[in-house]
Amino acid sequence: MGGYTEGMKRYHLTAVIWKEGSQFVSKCPELGVASFGSTPDKATKALGEAVDLYLSNAKKLGTLADFEPALSSSARYTAPLEIARA
Repeated sequence: MGGYTEGMKRYHLTAVIWKEGSQFVSKCPELGVASFGSTPDKATKALGEAVDLYLSNAKKLGTLADFEPALSSSARYTAPLEIARA
């Protein structure tokens, strides 16, 4: 994401990455933003750029305040979830 400077808000987000075919998909579950890359690092970098653009647009549209509290919390909990279906 963009560089952090004094006075800027810092958001704590999650990147979930998995492999699909020859590409790695990356998704930010807090925002529903996704991207991809040929390696996990490239997928993460691409996701950071996509999230940065998403947040920039949300600020311009005046919708950032709607979900900002969820982005500012540093507490994150993840767990595997397995569902069996017939």
